Amino acid sequence: MDGCRSFVPTLAAPDRFPPGRFSLQRGDDDWFRSLGSRHGLVLILNRPTNQLLVWDPVTGDKHWIAVPPGFECDTDNPIGGAVLRSALDDRHFLVALVSTTEKQDHTRAIASAYLSETNTWSDIISTPLPPACESRFQLKAEDLPPVECPTMIYSSIPAVLVGDSLYWWLRDSSYNILQFDLDRDSLAVIPPPVDLYDSHVNFSVMRADDGGLGFLFVSKFSVQLWKTKVICDCFASWVLGRTIETDKLFPLDSKERESPMIVGFAEENNVALMWTEGSLFMFQLESLQLKKLVETRISFYHPFESVYTAETSIGGGHDGADLLHST
Repeated sequence: MDGCRSFVPTLAAPDRFPPGRFSLQRGDDDWFRSLGSRHGLVLILNRPTNQLLVWDPVTGDKHWIAVPPGFECDTDNPIGGAVLRSALDDRHFLVALVSTTEKQDHTRAIASAYLSETNTWSDIISTPLPPACESRFQLKAEDLPPVECPTMIYSSIPAVLVGDSLYWWLRDSSYNILQFDLDRDSLAVIPPPVDLYDSHVNFSVMRADDGGLGFLFVSKFSVQLWKTKVICDCFASWVLGRTIETDKLFPLDSKERESPMIVGFAEENNVALMWTEGSLFMFQLESLQLKKLVETRISFYHPFESVYTAETSIGGGHDGADLLHST
């Protein structure tokens, strides 16, 4: 399954999910891509069939949903998605989709939400995006013309849920943030608090200490925690909260130290997954506790968080929560 090749459990036995729970059968023509997980559910896009799979690995339940018209499943126009359980009835769930579209030489972000209770998609909403930019990946040469790179959803990084809103990264020169407010059924573009032109994956949306929108940024050997200052129920500005030197967090012994990189974010536990010098770490943003998970190569990770009870059969598991990561 593309984007989902291995799993790294973070709890010791017997609270650990058996690896077999995360084995998903597919047909010869299937091409699966993980869009993220939340509340014990995993959202997967099957590009050849233009379908979405909502999968509960603990119970084995699977729900197939057709991608609505207006969303094209191709690499030139990535789709971002997110799943969450209903607040009123955990038997039901909501799926949110976002993408971009070109209309009269102008790029717009589009979004729609699916409710399992009604088995319907909402009307597509949209908002204009910043104009196309000069590609930050092109080779610098005087004889080459500037290359325009249309703004797209950065589908390699899953959405983060903060309050009633989902947040995705927009892949362009500035890495703006796309907000899908599920309560108001609206889209908005939010600029990041710092210049991300050369940062690659050293940043993430997060939940701030006051429960609002926050921002995690790693700059060389310091970690910055930002949060939003809200006035009149609207986004106003970013405020720098804390700065932590990474040499006080990571046990880095080599002379040529590598700056830690953010490779995933687990929103329910407010934990950042950070990789440096061949090792993957969990960094709890509230307690500032650090835990080494495994030695591994660098990759993107999709955290899976779930709480299960003793009545739920998971192959000998016990009460508790588990957090797994799939690359």
